[in-house]
Amino acid sequence: MENKLDAVFSALADPTRRRILTMLLEDDMAVTDVAEPFEMSLAAISKHLAILTRAGLISQEKRGRVKWCKLEPDALREASVWMQGFGQFEPVNLDAFERFLQAELGIGAEAEGDQ
Repeated sequence: MENKLDAVFSALADPTRRRILTMLLEDDMAVTDVAEPFEMSLAAISKHLAILTRAGLISQEKRGRVKWCKLEPDALREASVWMQGFGQFEPVNLDAFERFLQAELGIGAEAEGDQ
């Protein structure tokens, strides 16, 4: 799993590749259409697509004489699960925390009475 995660995060580290993934959210695209908005050669775009393909984030297939790219959304699942491990803390409910402090420590009650 480590190598796969490394490949996914490495692929996502580049803004061009992230932009390509965003474009592919809409629909499958021909390689030439993917390359169109970028100011770089088709060979450079092909290298980005190869990195995304090796990471499993996209797939490429030949349809006739045209190579098409397709987003593989499940490839982000492992990375997403890994990242969620850092966000498993419950959000703090400040009102409930204040009530707890008032009940346990007797603070805040005076301030409420002063208002």
